[in-house]
Amino acid sequence: MEPRSHDFKRRAACAVVDEQLKEALAKAQDGFVGKRAQVVEILPEFEQLREQGKIIGDHVLANLDYYLERYEAAVDKHGGQVHWAETPEDAQNIVRNICKRVDAKRVIKGKSMISEEVALNEALESYGLDVVESDLGEYILQLAKEPPSHIITPAIHKTKAQIAELFYNAHQKLGYDKKLDSVPDLVNEAREVLRSRYLEADVGITGANFLIAETGSNIIVTNEGNGDLSCTLPRVHIVTASIDKVVPTLDDASALLRLLARSATGQEFTSYTTLSTGPRRTADLDGPEEYHVVLVDNGRSKMLADGFREMLRCIRCGACMNHCPVYGAIGGHSYGWVYPGPMGSVLTP
Repeated sequence: MEPRSHDFKRRAACAVVDEQLKEALAKAQDGFVGKRAQVVEILPEFEQLREQGKIIGDHVLANLDYYLERYEAAVDKHGGQVHWAETPEDAQNIVRNICKRVDAKRVIKGKSMISEEVALNEALESYGLDVVESDLGEYILQLAKEPPSHIITPAIHKTKAQIAELFYNAHQKLGYDKKLDSVPDLVNEAREVLRSRYLEADVGITGANFLIAETGSNIIVTNEGNGDLSCTLPRVHIVTASIDKVVPTLDDASALLRLLARSATGQEFTSYTTLSTGPRRTADLDGPEEYHVVLVDNGRSKMLADGFREMLRCIRCGACMNHCPVYGAIGGHSYGWVYPGPMGSVLTP
């Protein structure tokens, strides 16, 4: 996605008078803030966990080269391959070349903010690949041809009526000719449409919430189970992640996971926490034949050396957006890039 942060004032002025946007944001933000407060209140050690997370992040950033090299060695040991991408174009070419080599025609994607950052979908589609988002929010935005407006709930700005209209227009050709008006019906229709796409996909692409240096594992958290299907059913699994996602051990990741769900969605844990460690073994009943990890820098090495270093500790929970009055008034698209809100104001070029 091309950064348009220079146009912030004009976009914000339009968004602040959008009544439908106000309605959608208010409902979602109120729910997230209240739920987070509840789960934080019943965890006495929450502030200690936050401090532990800060210590883990600072330690990794001070030793980032070491942990990235250790992670690469562990992935290699388990039969996977790590690819290094300094720029978005590098990441696009790496993934495109993998797809070309395995003669892929169809790609199923789990939620991945780094893939949005490097405009991966557009690059693969320009090569002729059929790319489908499996996260419900991302799928809605793919139909709408819009970027995400929130890093956790990408379609937070959409109302139920708008989503129903998108589904009606997109799914008629698939035999769904009824305009739906309830959330369960919309979810069920999306599930039916997406189910076959998992089985047809040659390549599955997911993001990463954390990369474990000691084991070479990738952790993703979801509430829909789409991440599990995207990484186990296709014959090739490609993980796209930024270099700041690495943590030393599973224990470190466990501490951060206790923070992530509580701060992101007000849950103790998400419905699914999935670890992937290399391709299928001989005794495995499922899993990919090939396992690739594309590690993206895209300016993060430079951030290590300047005053924005602390931003690389961010675990992408989205709580700063949920509590931000500016974001609550104008939404995510006003910021003009993939990462909106307070954290996006630091990361956005």
